[in-house]
Amino acid sequence: MDYKKITAIFTALALAASVLTGCSAAAPSNIPKPEQKDDRIQIGLSIDSFLIERWSRERDLFVSKAQELGAEVNVQNANGIVEEQIKQIRYFIDKNVDVIVVIAIDDIAIKDAIDEAKRAGIKVIAYDRPIRNANVDLYLSVDNEKVGELMAAYIKKKIGNEGTIIQVKGSPTDYNVQMVQDGFERILSTTKIKVDYAEFSNGWVAENGFAVTDEYLKTGKTPDAIMCGNDNLAAHAIRALIEHRLGGKVCVVGQDADLEACQRIVEGTQYMTVYKPVEKLAVKAAERAVDMAGDVPLGLKYTFNDGTYDVPYEKLDPVAVTKENMDEVITGKYHQKNEIYLNVP
Repeated sequence: MDYKKITAIFTALALAASVLTGCSAAAPSNIPKPEQKDDRIQIGLSIDSFLIERWSRERDLFVSKAQELGAEVNVQNANGIVEEQIKQIRYFIDKNVDVIVVIAIDDIAIKDAIDEAKRAGIKVIAYDRPIRNANVDLYLSVDNEKVGELMAAYIKKKIGNEGTIIQVKGSPTDYNVQMVQDGFERILSTTKIKVDYAEFSNGWVAENGFAVTDEYLKTGKTPDAIMCGNDNLAAHAIRALIEHRLGGKVCVVGQDADLEACQRIVEGTQYMTVYKPVEKLAVKAAERAVDMAGDVPLGLKYTFNDGTYDVPYEKLDPVAVTKENMDEVITGKYHQKNEIYLNVP
């Protein structure tokens, strides 16, 4: 037997084995690792638009709180176009998010898209504005009827039990507008105050505040008060009053406690706004969305009839803001003093 040949054969086999072993050890580093599944709660937020000051603030608060609770938020801006909002809701459905939060442009037109989300097993929160006949999992808002009551009560306090007012209302597709009106009329019905003219503002177009007020003043009549659907509309109504040399002489009320509205109040051209605790609302919405994604019971005592269904309803109380209680309610909490009193010596 030739031991040299046998030794050479075994040596060659050992070398070959070591090469093969080296290749197999290195191979996994060239294979892409499978993607890690993101187990975070996924929330879709569809916003009407950012034309109204408050929505930017609430978006930031909502996203911040949701992220703090371990969720991820996909924010979409519909720019006031209902068809775009419908696309966004369907996009969230395709993404298989856990919860969809909607600031509805049209309380009826998006119903079918909401139905699709529900069928896909996705929870839906109607934020600030209700969605009609859609059986959402939660309607979270400020008590809008009370907003109207506060407006009417303040007008009654300022002009007495009699007088003439005009109304520049919000968008007719926003059901909150109707609820505000219901509360407003409830208080007005106890007086002899007359609504001489009223008009809706499609899409919440703020310039309608000027158009309605200017047209009315050109008839030669001066209202005792103007009820505006929000502070943007009030700003333009006041611009018309100023052009007719009536700035500060007519009781103008609005809602949202926008910074410029607070400035006008301390300056004396706007008499009152309604502050809605939107910080609490946004944070509460984020908390509720995370709870709903985890099937945590809401335990709410109120329901809201959306036209067909009684849906869980969580509401926060609004506050009337005037020059007298500005510092108590707003200053240092919602807006800063140097900003509110910017134009006041």
